[in-house]
Amino acid sequence: MTLTEKILARAAGKATVTAGENIWVSADVLMTHDVCGPGTIGVFKREFGKEAKVWDRQKVVIIPDHYIFTSDSKSNRNVDILREFAREQQIPYFYDVIDNPNGRWLFDAVKGDFVRQFGSHYAGVCHSALPQKGHTRPGEVLFGTDSHTCTAGAFNQFATGIGNTDAGFVMGTGKLLIKVPETMHFRLEGKLPAGVMAKDIILHVIGEVGFDGATYRAMQFDGPGVNSLSMDDRMTIANMAIEAGGKNGIFEFDAQTQAYVDYRTKLNGTKSTYEPAERDRQETFFSELTVDLSKLEPTVACHPDPGQRKLAKEMGDTRLDRAYIGSCTGGKTSDFLDFARIVRGRKVVIDTFGVPATPEIIRDLQTTYWDDKTVWQLLLDAGVKMTENAGCAACLGGPVDTFGRMNAPLKCISATNRNFPGRMGHKDSQVFLASPMTVAASALTGKVTDPREYIC
Repeated sequence: MTLTEKILARAAGKATVTAGENIWVSADVLMTHDVCGPGTIGVFKREFGKEAKVWDRQKVVIIPDHYIFTSDSKSNRNVDILREFAREQQIPYFYDVIDNPNGRWLFDAVKGDFVRQFGSHYAGVCHSALPQKGHTRPGEVLFGTDSHTCTAGAFNQFATGIGNTDAGFVMGTGKLLIKVPETMHFRLEGKLPAGVMAKDIILHVIGEVGFDGATYRAMQFDGPGVNSLSMDDRMTIANMAIEAGGKNGIFEFDAQTQAYVDYRTKLNGTKSTYEPAERDRQETFFSELTVDLSKLEPTVACHPDPGQRKLAKEMGDTRLDRAYIGSCTGGKTSDFLDFARIVRGRKVVIDTFGVPATPEIIRDLQTTYWDDKTVWQLLLDAGVKMTENAGCAACLGGPVDTFGRMNAPLKCISATNRNFPGRMGHKDSQVFLASPMTVAASALTGKVTDPREYIC
């Protein structure tokens, strides 16, 4: 069996499963957020009763993160609905934006976008917060009401996005009927050269298979090339499995995975026991592709979908209006550090927005010194508009007052994960997906630029 099949077999209480088989699996974690959480709660109460209790309050994780820092009243109300439900159900893992469990959330437009407006429990973008808070454990099944839930596959999990109806059912029963996906095998060899990042790996892969080439299939990444990839790198790759249509992305378990998970579960007091899925000697794959990391170059996914791959060096005539770094894909500490290495001591020439994914990442950037300045200050000095309000922000558009949202038909190069028409705001805007380094280099020139031009 493949890694995905082994995890699903265990969750179904079966010795083996095969691709295409329909099975009932038990969930280890159900995650929901402010966009889909109210709908999921509505389904749960409609089907199980207004006084019903969730199947296991220790396994439900609620993370407001999408439409948070906005004056839109309906968006603010969604966060309040989550708070009321978490209080009613006594759910311990609700990462509220405010500290008062009986309060109401209101974004203060007078304070503005740049100054922190969240409390001590707020966790930021769910896909980055889940591992930071110790909720991603090898060998487990994670369902989330968000398509990029597949990010957690970096930790040797079966992690996939589901809709509100399915999530409402899981909330009440802890189980879900799913079809075992076929597995596409991606063997990574070699090591990334300077100026090339994990984002370039997944953009290359999507370009190879197409933005729908992995529809309802597992994407398994392994091979010797994985050894040189950090957990952040693996999260970037697994995160965008859905951009190829994948049901999930998944990596092997190794010492890096163990060190990260053991540290995070201990730090947060979450469940610390787990059973990784190990590879079988005999695995049946739908397809196989070997990727030599040493031969990859900075890559860009062009409007209007992630499969429109080009090399950055071939796009020097593409003028830009905006640059953006942030989201679950491109807003991690390592992403900002690589971005900062390019812009350090220089000035951006187009509007450039920076949105760290979590409060922890903000602290990292504000306490990491390069010579006599913090990385945060170096970014500000370069002209980057940095917000202390960690969240999804303009990655998925949001209300018109969302930080970094494109409210006009602009061209933006972004470290985010999705570029369908209207994704980051105006329906006639264009989004070019690239690595944080490529976004940084492009922000310095106002056109798509190969970051290797700025690497000494």
